[in-house]
Amino acid sequence: MNIRSQGILLVAVLIVVGALWVGLPGQGSAPEVARTEDGRPNLNGIWQAMTTANWNIEPHSAEAGPRPEIMGAYGAQPGGQGIVEGGEIPYKPEALAERDANFKNRMTPKITNDPSRFDYGDPELQCFRPGVPRANYMPFPFQIFQDQNQMLIVYEYKWAMRQIHIDPQVEAPVDSWMGWSNGKWDGETLVVDVTGFNGYTWFDRAGNYATSAVHVVERWTPQGPNHMQYEATIEDPNVYTRPWKISFPVYRRLEPNAQLIEFNCVPFVEQLVYDPLGLYFPPGTRPDGE
Repeated sequence: MNIRSQGILLVAVLIVVGALWVGLPGQGSAPEVARTEDGRPNLNGIWQAMTTANWNIEPHSAEAGPRPEIMGAYGAQPGGQGIVEGGEIPYKPEALAERDANFKNRMTPKITNDPSRFDYGDPELQCFRPGVPRANYMPFPFQIFQDQNQMLIVYEYKWAMRQIHIDPQVEAPVDSWMGWSNGKWDGETLVVDVTGFNGYTWFDRAGNYATSAVHVVERWTPQGPNHMQYEATIEDPNVYTRPWKISFPVYRRLEPNAQLIEFNCVPFVEQLVYDPLGLYFPPGTRPDGE
């Protein structure tokens, strides 16, 4: 083969390799995603995160649970790399001390009718709604229902739900556990602005927290037909020195019969809540016979 022929062959090989490279995911080709009638990414379906962030959103090692003499490995905490960009939440010193106190007292809720009871113990332990972003990385799936003007996300945990207003945008009428969500599209990304929190939610079982001044901006970006990248920027001048981010992927559940299964935790906490008040009666022992 002469030099000219070798040159032509080399160019042809480079062209083929270049075409294959461009066609690889993440190498210049747009991700293949399902679309709605108006051309937006179709996010309808059941999704779930695969992280250990509900135990701690910062990097953490595996540890025994709070009652290893009873629970053994059942109550142990799995280790994880965390979902906080940079690895550490930028707490103010006094807020970091409060986070540490939260962790120490995470299983000692204040059982009274006083509104201050919400200040004590992990809200998950007491079956309160998890808030945003925690609802998205708990070990439970969630389902997205989408049309052109709004979305509804229903979470398996306690049937918590949130409506995302896209057109028109709506101001929060009251503060709540799940906050108030307004969304808009930024190209392929759904951007959700969440405010109106009641100030009692935690981000995990480690006691990481925010106040009612917290502002969360979520970004849901499809990366392919069955997974999205989730990001959230979190700011709260009462607690942090600067805004910070979390990020992780969420995956579409593909089982043919995939569905949300009821997880109504209220009956699971009745003894915890009512025993200290003398109001808990095991089944069949109520004075009224019920």
